[in-house]
Amino acid sequence: MERFMKNFFLFLAKSKILTRAAKAYGLRLGASRFVAGETLEEAALAVKELNDRGLAVTIDYLGEFVDSEAEASERTKRLIDVLEMIGKEKLTAHVSVKLTSLGMNLSESLVLGNMRRILEAAEAHSVFVTIDMEDFAHCQKTLEIFRMLKQEYDHVGTVLQAYLYRSLDDASALKALCARLRLVKGAYKESPEVAFPEKKDVDENFKKLIKACLLNGNFTAVATHDEKIIAYTKQLVKEHNIARDQIEFQMLYGIRPERQLELAREGYTMRVYVPFGTDWYGYFMRRLAERPANAAFVLKSLFK
Repeated sequence: MERFMKNFFLFLAKSKILTRAAKAYGLRLGASRFVAGETLEEAALAVKELNDRGLAVTIDYLGEFVDSEAEASERTKRLIDVLEMIGKEKLTAHVSVKLTSLGMNLSESLVLGNMRRILEAAEAHSVFVTIDMEDFAHCQKTLEIFRMLKQEYDHVGTVLQAYLYRSLDDASALKALCARLRLVKGAYKESPEVAFPEKKDVDENFKKLIKACLLNGNFTAVATHDEKIIAYTKQLVKEHNIARDQIEFQMLYGIRPERQLELAREGYTMRVYVPFGTDWYGYFMRRLAERPANAAFVLKSLFK
């Protein structure tokens, strides 16, 4: 049943009709648990509150696929607004971006131009930018663009997904770039030809990926809510005397907030992934797919 529910929510995540409907109804369907708001002002308030609790943040202006250069340019401007807000308010925050929202499906020159505008603004405000990894169809192109940008800018990193067979090889190939990586399990529906279909195999590959990245000496962000993975990572840090400034944990906004605070109190950098914006539907569906039990929370919200 859990696998059926996961596939069901991932199927819903791709619906353009439901995406438009979600924008019309706002965050009233329970998504406010996982999304900090629809406006930059609402996101800033959430970030300040988390910073006050000793938590770092990465901000995600939600949105994935765009249909025109004008739309990609508008999203670029909004991301620059986010960077300027971080600098102005002196927030402890990074920014995450999705290349499909900046025109990757339209042209390489377009997405590179928009990313350079973003990274120039990020440099001006001393803000780190992470290029999010999306579905497998965009994986290779995302890494190619990251490599190009990493030659020009220091303050940019990317993401590797443990459920993909290729990720260990990608981690090895990126070692020479001293790439700052966020490691995740992965939240898209993929073919067993490219991704581990069983959770136990994903978990095992996640551990291998964490170990490889930590031992290569580069900064590693372990993004997980899985207590076994957290314990495994902490044991690696202890066994290999890995400096605390080489690692951080990351979790999603609204999930395990008390555990986030505990990790911060233990002396680890704990970074919360804070999404905002009106284009929240796809992100929300993937959160439900990761843990279908969250659907009960949504249903409860609907009847309140």
